[in-house]
Parts: sequence; structure tokens; C-alpha cells
Amino acid sequence: MAKSALDKDLQRVSGLENATHDLARSIAAPGLALVFLLLAAVWASFVVTDGPMSYLVVIAAAIAGYMAINVGANDVANNMGPAVGSRALTMGGALVIAAIFEAAGALLAGGDVVNTVARDLLTGEAIEAERFVLLMMAALLASALWVNLATYLGAPVSTTHAVVGGVLGAGIAAAGWGSVAWPTIGTIAASWVISPVLGGAIAALLLSFIKHTITDRIDKVSAARIWVPVLVAAMTGIFAMYIATKGLSRVWKPELHVVLALGVTFALLGWLGAMPLVRRQSIGMENRKKHVAALFRLPLVVAAALLSFAHGANDVANAVGPFAAIVTTLQSGESAAAGITLPFWVLAIGAIGISLGLALFGPRLIRTVGEQITKLNEVRAYCVALAAAVTVLVASALGLPVSSTHIAVGGIFGVGFLREYYSRKDLDFTAVPVHARHVDPAALNATPEDALSKERKSERRKLVRRQHVTSIAAAWIITVPASAVVAAALFWILDLVIGA
Repeated sequence: MAKSALDKDLQRVSGLENATHDLARSIAAPGLALVFLLLAAVWASFVVTDGPMSYLVVIAAAIAGYMAINVGANDVANNMGPAVGSRALTMGGALVIAAIFEAAGALLAGGDVVNTVARDLLTGEAIEAERFVLLMMAALLASALWVNLATYLGAPVSTTHAVVGGVLGAGIAAAGWGSVAWPTIGTIAASWVISPVLGGAIAALLLSFIKHTITDRIDKVSAARIWVPVLVAAMTGIFAMYIATKGLSRVWKPELHVVLALGVTFALLGWLGAMPLVRRQSIGMENRKKHVAALFRLPLVVAAALLSFAHGANDVANAVGPFAAIVTTLQSGESAAAGITLPFWVLAIGAIGISLGLALFGPRLIRTVGEQITKLNEVRAYCVALAAAVTVLVASALGLPVSSTHIAVGGIFGVGFLREYYSRKDLDFTAVPVHARHVDPAALNATPEDALSKERKSERRKLVRRQHVTSIAAAWIITVPASAVVAAALFWILDLVIGA
């Protein structure tokens, strides 16, 4: 009896220690984020020159850091979620790789789309410099607040669309409906449908190809030795073109023939490197899907890292685009309609904030994307990662706007629904007796109990969580209008407090 009492006391102590540890972690993350925001504001105060409105740069620097943290917490999950969900990477490994490559992409090649985010959404000429600054501050804060709420609710949303909504709402509040470049907004709205459909379709096609060429073959290992190097070659070629056109577009804009030559060259190098590696890994391998899928682990990790680099290069503009517009406007004294400069210190706030947000708050969305929509293994996650790069390349060639968030989540839905399709086909096939599988099913005298059993099995074969389909789609749809409404309200408040 004494031993039982002692065990209970030890359990209470252990539970108290765990609760204290969890509480400390929950307090530490917001505390570190707040320290970063204060440091960003202090950094800005030393960099900016004295002026009548220089204090706005200091405030805007903290808001930009806040938005960067939210970009890291929400957006980066789309690249690392599939790798973590498939167990190709641990959460810690994913956070380290993503932080390094996101920061590298932002610092080395970031900012190419700053003008699009901060200038091209508005006509600009009709907005005075002071009101333009307040407009961008309201847009940045509104988008950050919305992404923060979405992250708290576990919904992966497009940070680009949040910023677009913020600029749209604040622009209308500042200068009316005529200040908005509606054709640009229209093309962005089109990406709500284009991005997930393209991403899902391409990911499903890739998974179907792998299923028919490798995992459904009798000799899976021999098939993998032939086709995995081919798929790696496709990946290296596609990512070479992807990085050249999207990830490095700020520092290098090659011609089409150079991009194609890079794709072919890196595809050949990828195939030559993968051939001996796959052969060595497959020696003594069991002829099972689970073991063959492990051959995709390294390519998946590389793909996730390259996606993070390209994401950092492109989506850092969501955090610092409006901030760069504020800095340019206050330095020049004119609305930044003619062009926006991007100082390195501004870019650094975005890069550091994204990495910090990922480390502090990213695991929640990474688990949602990687584990809670559908079950992923290395093959399915690889299809999602490669589909993301292919979709961006195809959309860029066609001049279509796309969202990396929508592409990645659409790819996960694509492989999940394809799994359901094949699963139900298998169910229909196995429900028919072996001796009658070549007979018209209508000719079979199935009992009501058989039909009910089949229906129940079909219900169990729903391999995509339906509640996530509706909740994520709803979050996507309301991102722009929600950010717009909040931004309009914030602009009116700022104009009343500061503008007066």
C-alpha cells in the first residue's frame, strides 16, 4: 500500500513538472517574439534619419517584424508539412532546414515582388505621401493580425492574399474605390481556384504515375531502380528552372533558352547521381511498398529545402513590402508609386522574423498540413513537393497568378482523394466473389446485408478529413475580405490619431 501511495505522489510531482514545463514554453515563445519586435524597432531608430515622421518607421519596423513572424508560423508549414507528416524529417530537423533556407532565400534573392505587393495594387497617383504611409501601416498590421488568427485556429492561409486584402481595404478607405488596380486584383482572385486545382491535379498525376510504374509492380525493387533515378532527374531539372526563374529572379533573370538548358543539364546530373545511390540503397531491400518508399526520402528532403529557399525569396515581400514602401516614401517625401527601394536592413528584419516565427510557432501548422488532412508517406509527400514546383513553373509560363499555400495544400488534397479513388476501386473489386469477378455485377444477387456492409466499408475508406476541406476553403475565401475590412478600420483609426 505504501508503494502505491508513493507511486501516486511521484505521478503528481511528474504531472506538476510537465505542466510547469508546458507553461514556461507557452510564455517563452511570445516573450522571445516580443523581444525581436523591440529589437527591430530599436534597429530602425538607429538606421533612419531624423525627420518629422521618422517615428512612423520605428513603429512600422515592429509591425513588419510581427508580420514576418506570422509568415514563418503559417506559410512555411506548406513546404515542411509533407516531409514531417511522412516521417522523412523530424520536427526539429524540419525547423532547422527551413529556417536556414528561408533566411538564405530572403537575404540572397528576396524582394523581387516587393513592388507588386506594395505598389502595383494601387494606382498611387491619387494618394498623398502621408496618407500612403498610414495606408501601408494599416495594411501590414491588418494582414498580420489575420494571419495570426488563422495560425491560432490551425488554418493554412495565403499570406500574399492577406497582404493584398490589407492593401485593398486600406486603399479604398484612403482614396476610394478608384485607387485600386482592379485588373491586378482580378488576376489574384483567379488564383483562388487555379492554385489548388493545378497543385492537386499535378500531385495526383505524379502519384498515379509512381503507382503504375513502381509500387504496383510485382518486382517493386527492380522497377524502383529504373524509375526513381528518372523521377530524381525530373526533380533536379524542374527545381533548377524553378530556382532560376523564381528563387533568384532578384539577382538574375536568365532568358528562356538559358532556363531550359539549366533544366536539361541538372536533370542529367540528377539522373547520373541517383543511379548508383538508388542501386546501393536497394541492395537487400524487401519487395514491399513501405521499403521502396524510403528511396524517396532524400529527394523529398532536398525538395523541401529548395521550396523553402524559393519561398523565402518570394514571400519575404509579404512581410517587408509595405514596410519598404513606408521607408521609401518617408525618405523621398513622395508616394512610392514610381518605385520602391529595398535596404538590406529591411530585408534582414523579414528574414530573421520568418525564421523566428517558424521556430516558435510553426510546429502547429506543420502538423496540420502534414498529418491532419490525409496520411502521407515519402512517395505522396514527394509528389506534393514536386507538384508545387511544377505548378509554379507552368503558371508562370502561362502568366497565371498562383499561391504557394494553395498549391501545397491542394497537392495534399489531390493525393488524398486519389488514394480514396483507388481504395474504393479495390473495395468494389474485392466485394465481388472470385469466381464472379468477370461477370456483370448487376447479375449478382447481392443481399441487403452485403450492400450495407459495403457501404460501411466505403465510409471507412474516406481517407481525407472532410472537415479540413471545408474549414481551409472557408479560410481561403474570407482571407482577402477579412484583411480588407480590418485594414480599412485601422486606417481610419490611424488617420484620426496620427493624420490629425
